[in-house]
Amino acid sequence: MTRNNKFLILTLLGLFLVLAGIKWSQSGSEGTAIDPIVLYLPLPHPYCNAVGEGGKAYQESTGTGVRVLVGQESTQANVNTNVESMYTLGHQGFAIYPVDPAGSKGLFARLRDGGRHVVAYGAEPMEGSAATFAVATNTRSAATQATEQLIQLMGGQGKILNVLESLTDANTPIRKAAIEEVVAKYPKVEIIQTVGDVTTEAKAREKIESALVARGDEVDGIICTGYTTTVAASVLLSERNAKAGAKRIRFVGLDTDERVLEAIRLGHVDATLAQNPFGHGYISCALLDRLLNGWEPVESYQFIDSGAVVVTRENVDDFQPGIESMTKRIVSEIEGKYLVKR
Repeated sequence: MTRNNKFLILTLLGLFLVLAGIKWSQSGSEGTAIDPIVLYLPLPHPYCNAVGEGGKAYQESTGTGVRVLVGQESTQANVNTNVESMYTLGHQGFAIYPVDPAGSKGLFARLRDGGRHVVAYGAEPMEGSAATFAVATNTRSAATQATEQLIQLMGGQGKILNVLESLTDANTPIRKAAIEEVVAKYPKVEIIQTVGDVTTEAKAREKIESALVARGDEVDGIICTGYTTTVAASVLLSERNAKAGAKRIRFVGLDTDERVLEAIRLGHVDATLAQNPFGHGYISCALLDRLLNGWEPVESYQFIDSGAVVVTRENVDDFQPGIESMTKRIVSEIEGKYLVKR
C-alpha cells in the first residue's frame, strides 16, 4: 500500500468518525429536547402563570422533563394547533385546560388514540372524554362557598350584583347556576343584576361601574367568580368604600392577585376565594409522570379537587401554607388512591 493510499484511508476513517460523532450528538440532543410531559397553558394570564410554576416545580423536584407551552389565545382552534405540533414531536403526556369542553373531546381522543396520556386541569372536560383525570377546584362547591360567605356578610338579606367572566369559559355556567341555587334558599336575598361576558380588567371595571351608577344605592353585595372581574371589582370598591359616607358594599371574589389581597388587608373589600393553580400544574404533571411509568388509573375517569380557602383580613397573610399542604397531601395519595400498579 502506497503512502498516498494510507493517507487517503486515514482521512476517510477520520471523516467517518467525525460524521458519526455529529450524528450521535444530534440524536442525543434531540432525545433530551423531547420532554415526556407537555403542560399546555391557553394564554399568558396570571392563573396560567401560576399553573406553569407548578409544572416547573415538579420538574425541578423530580428531574422529569416538563415542557411548559403557552398558547396565543383561549380558543379550541389555537389549542388544537399547538398541541398537535407537540404530538408530532413525540411528547407522551399532556396536561391541558379544556377551554371548550365539547371541542376538547375530539383533541383528547386524538391524543389517546395516538398512545398519549391526557390529564385535564382547571375545569372538567365533557363526560366521556379521553382524559383520565381532571385536577381542578370544585367549581360548583367554590361558587357555593363564595355565595354563602357573601350572604353571611350581608346579614342574610339584600341585593347582589353577580359578575361573571367569559361566557366561553367552561366554568362560567357552572358558577352562575351555583350562585343562583344558593340565593334561591334565602327569601330576603336576590340577584339584582348579572353582568357577564367579561374578558379583561378594563371591560370588567366598565361594566361593574355602569351597574353601580345605575343601581348602586340598591346593591348590597357583589360576587365575582373570575380573576379579572375580582381584580377590577376590588380596585373599584377600594376607591368607593374608602369615601366618607359611602354605602358599604360587601364583596367576595376569586383568586389572589396582590391588589385584591392588599384591598382585603386595608379593609376595603371583605374576602376572596384562593384556588390552587400551582397545584393544578404540579399534580397534573405528577399524574402524567406515573402514567408514563406503568401506573394505571383506579377508574377510567377521576376528578381530583385541588382545594380552595376563603381569604379574609384575619388570614390574608398566612393562607398560603394551607394551599401548599393541600397539594402535598394530594400528591402523597396519588399512588394507591388514584393510581395502582397492575
